[in-house]
Amino acid sequence: MIPPLLLGRVALVVACLGSAEGTKLALPSSRLAVREGTVWREWWNSASAPERYADARATLARRLRWRDGAAGTAWGELALAGVGEAWRTRLIVVRVDPRRVRLTLDTAFVDGNAAWSLDRAGATAVAAVNAGQFVRSMPWGWVLLDGAQFLRPSVAPLVSTFTVTAGGAVRLAHATVPDSAGVRWAFQSYPTLLNAGSVPHQLREAGCGVDVAHRDARLALGLDGEGRLLIAMTRFDAIGSAFDRVPFGLTTPEMAAVMGALGAVDAVLLDGGISAQLLVRDAAGNAHRWPGVRNVPLALVAHQRPRAAPTVP
Repeated sequence: MIPPLLLGRVALVVACLGSAEGTKLALPSSRLAVREGTVWREWWNSASAPERYADARATLARRLRWRDGAAGTAWGELALAGVGEAWRTRLIVVRVDPRRVRLTLDTAFVDGNAAWSLDRAGATAVAAVNAGQFVRSMPWGWVLLDGAQFLRPSVAPLVSTFTVTAGGAVRLAHATVPDSAGVRWAFQSYPTLLNAGSVPHQLREAGCGVDVAHRDARLALGLDGEGRLLIAMTRFDAIGSAFDRVPFGLTTPEMAAVMGALGAVDAVLLDGGISAQLLVRDAAGNAHRWPGVRNVPLALVAHQRPRAAPTVP
């Protein structure tokens, strides 16, 4: 959970601090490499971080070996190397074609406490992930459940809104609340990582209201140029799977770079750390799970569409 005060700082930022001469405050020194066989190849450096990602053959996307999932899904993994606690990081990526699944939001509470976990995803779920940011036991910002408003929307410069229409069309809008006409499911999250391929300036320099040095296990949602969902999760990868839920990982600018390098055009951070949890079902129907440490109040679930009944002549 990102502390609510962070959003307050983001929302109130109108100008970056800069130095006395008005120059930018540089990002903390960091770099990211990807493993290719036995070789580590650096692909991102804070000193030369791009402001925009527009290459359809994005750096990390072309290195992923996609595995076929169920009903319009695919998934893959990469080994990344960063600095400090991110020196060994596993990146799990799930791609979902919204035209081939039925997207819904799900909530769960017990005695007022958040109670959703991957165990609730159900047998028809081909992918599931915790959605949005959380404040104590509740989601933050706008939540629309099957056309009914559960929580009111909020507006701030780095807030993004994910919507699903009754027809299944998806959108990720930034710094505005989209018209709710025709929208069946919606949630908000922050901060925006990519807006039409560009990294927000608050993530390209220090002193702009976002903690660009903090490291954590990360989770993000994006849309690529073909309108497919990209879900990316990082896991600590230094001591084996027994410790992969330790909340060590990337900075927010590094996660923006990951999403851009995966081919995302628009992207937003979701609640990571010990809340992050992800499920994808392979083509044989087997569930691959990365559970969280604590339950959450809201999840985005992709279901296999029911097969149409045969036409009777």
